[in-house]
Amino acid sequence: MTLRIYNTLSGKKEIFKPIEPGRVGMYVCGPTVYDSCHIGHARSIITFDVIARYLKAKGFNVTYVRNFTDIDDKIINRANELGMDTRVLAEKYIKEFYEDMDALNVERATIEPRATDHIDQIIKVIERLIENGIAYQIDNDVYYAVELFKDYGKLSGRKLKDMEAGARVEIDKRKHNPFDFALWKSSKPGEPAWDSPWGKGRPGWHIECSAMSTEYLGETFDIHGGGKDLIFPHHENEIAQSEAAFGKTFVRYWIHNGFVNINQEKMSKSLGNFIVLKEIIKHYHPETLRLFLLSKHYRSPVDFTDNAMNEAVAGLDKVYALLERIEKQFGSVSDKDKTRDPTVFWGQFCRAMDDDFNTALGIATLFEAVRNMNRLLDENKNSFSQDVEDKVRSGRADILKMGAILGILNESPEDYFAKKRSTGLEKKSIDSEMIDKIINERTEARKAKNWARADQIRKQLSEMNIIIEDRPEGTIWKIKS
Repeated sequence: MTLRIYNTLSGKKEIFKPIEPGRVGMYVCGPTVYDSCHIGHARSIITFDVIARYLKAKGFNVTYVRNFTDIDDKIINRANELGMDTRVLAEKYIKEFYEDMDALNVERATIEPRATDHIDQIIKVIERLIENGIAYQIDNDVYYAVELFKDYGKLSGRKLKDMEAGARVEIDKRKHNPFDFALWKSSKPGEPAWDSPWGKGRPGWHIECSAMSTEYLGETFDIHGGGKDLIFPHHENEIAQSEAAFGKTFVRYWIHNGFVNINQEKMSKSLGNFIVLKEIIKHYHPETLRLFLLSKHYRSPVDFTDNAMNEAVAGLDKVYALLERIEKQFGSVSDKDKTRDPTVFWGQFCRAMDDDFNTALGIATLFEAVRNMNRLLDENKNSFSQDVEDKVRSGRADILKMGAILGILNESPEDYFAKKRSTGLEKKSIDSEMIDKIINERTEARKAKNWARADQIRKQLSEMNIIIEDRPEGTIWKIKS
């Protein structure tokens, strides 16, 4: 099967051909560590965690680099607000990041560099840009001259002349062009600073990633990823810096994940719908969040709602319930089970993942396999032949392999359900299909003007702790908080 990846740079799906056969170099922009991780961070981290897992499952030797931005304007401003040293602040949120990611079963990247550990490499790239005549020094600052890079805008599709016409950027009259960006910033009193040929200061954000990615993956590498919000200016500027410095194609395939909305609204602190991971994990099993975030194609937006999360809860429960059922009938997974020939469902799952890492279709295949296994068990519940047992064991093995790629099904069924009971998470286990059927019955009653029956169903749902809301596009439901 051939892996195809949607490349933001070309705007189309392309057959994946790594620079070196059998090996993949991938760099993903990690967090700027000045605050707690939110669900938007989780989507990006989990997306690329799954991509790395699948590439490894296909037999690639993957070098996965995900950085920490541990010096930045946001970090300095937050540290000043809290009266903390920037290093202490960054360390606090790096520790919290790992706690959140461990809870979500995110595998460690191969290399996880920090910007402050790579000042020498950053300075060397800036020096090359100055030598190549595409960066210039003003006072103790160094800027990149965007007009001198003829391909500027090739990733985002933005034209410099169009941006200049409607520019609303902060004016610095010292710069040659309003869109020239800082490679090195002179230090202000009380700010962290490092020695450089241009005086004491610190690196700009964009140059940090150019220096760290090339340090570990070379001047050209296979995959660079991050959220769509990074396409411009961050990734656009990375291309400009790296290609001007080294005279080579920077990255072969650019991958960007879509945003997370909250109840159909863009997530933002100003709207008060900013949800940090540690709060979500208090109310939902971490694997539920992974399942939810992967339930849509990574390039599409995903809408965080009670309804969507409850569907993920119900779906995960069904998979674990099947695994529990198989274990009670046939025992735990044996060494032989791990080497069984794959079923048709594993092939379907791999075809979905080979089509630009389509986890939504992959999860649909997972649920189809669960339904098939339950049907097989139901049809043979009075007598299990060896052939049926072999099919069930093979099916379970494939379901667990799918789960390993998606980063779910890491617990035994017994531990999973025990954890839900002990933490109170079991109250979130609502059969979404059953709720939808009840609501459909109410809809039919309303169409028939059977208002008494419709009211009766509303009361039934209320007693089940379900709130419904009739909208022009249909009825929605959620759990009472």
